[in-house]
Amino acid sequence: MPEPNVLKLYAPAGKHPHRPLFIYLPGMDGSGELFSAQSDRLRDHFDIRCLVIPGDDLSSWDSLAAQVVQLIRQEAGAAPVYLCGESFGACLALRTVALAPTLASHLILVNSASSFHRFPLLQWVAHLTPWVAPPLYQGSTLGGLPVIANLSRMGPANRQALLRAIGTVSQASTAWRLGLLSQFRLEPLRLHRVKAHTLLVASLSDRLLPSLEEAKRLATLLPNPRIYPLPHSGHISLLEDGVDLEAILATVGFLPKANRDHHRLPPEGQPTPLAL
Repeated sequence: MPEPNVLKLYAPAGKHPHRPLFIYLPGMDGSGELFSAQSDRLRDHFDIRCLVIPGDDLSSWDSLAAQVVQLIRQEAGAAPVYLCGESFGACLALRTVALAPTLASHLILVNSASSFHRFPLLQWVAHLTPWVAPPLYQGSTLGGLPVIANLSRMGPANRQALLRAIGTVSQASTAWRLGLLSQFRLEPLRLHRVKAHTLLVASLSDRLLPSLEEAKRLATLLPNPRIYPLPHSGHISLLEDGVDLEAILATVGFLPKANRDHHRLPPEGQPTPLAL
C-alpha cells in the first residue's frame, strides 16, 4: 500500500464543491491557519483549502511539490484551481506548477521568498539556526518579528495568531525550511511552460526581502503575469488590516466570472496593478 501523505488540506470555510478550488500554501509556519482573515472574505467565491505542513516536517522540495500535486488532484475533480502561495508557500507553489504546468488556471504569489539565496545574511541565519541554543532561538525568533511583519498594521487577534503559528514550528523544522529556501532556484523550473494566469502581489515596505524586485523578476519568467503592489505592507502582508485579497482579485479580474459584479470595492488608496 502507498504511504499516506505527510501533508494535508483542510477546509476553513466548509466544502463547496460547485465553486472553483482555491488552494492556499502557507509561509514558514506551515499551518494554513493564518489565512483565516482572508478566507472569511473569499468563501463566497471559492471552495477553499489550506495546506498543513506538520511542524516537525523535513520533506524535500521534490517531496513537498509531489504531495501538493497529488492532494490538489484528489480535491479538484473538474473544478478550476486557483493556487495561492505566500513567501515560503510561493516557492512551493512555483515548484508545484513546475511539476504540473497545467494544474492551476490561476497562480497567485504573495511576497515570494524565491530571492532568499541571494542574500548572504539570510544564508548565515539559515546556517546557524540548527546550532543555536533553544532559549536563544526563541528569543531571536520573537526579536525578528518586526523584520518579517509590520505589526502596527495588524490587529491584536492577528498578532496573537502569528505568535501562535510561529510557536508551532520546531527549531529543527525551521532550520530545514530555511535550508530549503537557501537551495531554491528558479532557473531549473522552466516556468515558461506554466499555463496559469499569474498575479504577483508584492509589499513595497518588506524589510525581509525585496519583494517588488523579485515580482518583476518572476514576471519575466511566467506567462500572463500581473504585479499588484502593496505600498505600506511588510513581508507577512495577508494578516494586515488593510490588505483584502478578495478586493485585489476583483481589481485584476481574478474572481470567478459569476461573482465579479458582487465584490466590495478595493480598500481606500489601494493601488492598481503595475503595467509590465
